[in-house]
Amino acid sequence: MVCSEAGIVVTDYIDQATAVMTETANGGGRFKEVTLNPIVMVKEASMVSGAIDLHKKANKLCFIANSVNFPVLHVPQVKVTTLI
Repeated sequence: MVCSEAGIVVTDYIDQATAVMTETANGGGRFKEVTLNPIVMVKEASMVSGAIDLHKKANKLCFIANSVNFPVLHVPQVKVTTLI
């Protein structure tokens, strides 16, 4: 949503999230922190910088980060879609 509003065309998005979990004494556990590692493909090289900048705004609007009581970090990569 944030990219489309800014005129940035996203052609693909994948993420391999990681998390840190702590175990409790009773054998249960909880997440301590989650890191989203999105790889965003954009249509043109001119869109890369803007897409990277928009991740700060996306982080504030992130429904996952706004739904949990631990930090959700973002480590984005933005690449240009290449046609073969």
